[in-house]
Amino acid sequence: MSGDTHDEHVELQQLRTAMETRPVIDKSMGVLMAAYSLAEDDAWKTLVAVSQQTNTKLYTVAEEIVATTQEGVVDGRLRRQIEAAMKDLKTP
Repeated sequence: MSGDTHDEHVELQQLRTAMETRPVIDKSMGVLMAAYSLAEDDAWKTLVAVSQQTNTKLYTVAEEIVATTQEGVVDGRLRRQIEAAMKDLKTP
């Protein structure tokens, strides 16, 4: 397999992954925006911050947030992580 073919294969796989994960990430941002009155940019930053602080894949954090909408309550651990990330947004 030549370098170009390998690069194209990797790029195609990355695009497929993005297409599969994006709807959940978008939904989780919507949940954060509605639950915490965040702007879209702050919802994204909060999601990224929770992912980085917990060393958890962004998609996994997003899935957890979306799952809370079916359960009706955000578990305490996740709520504390979200609130800590939002506090960091407000701190210069």
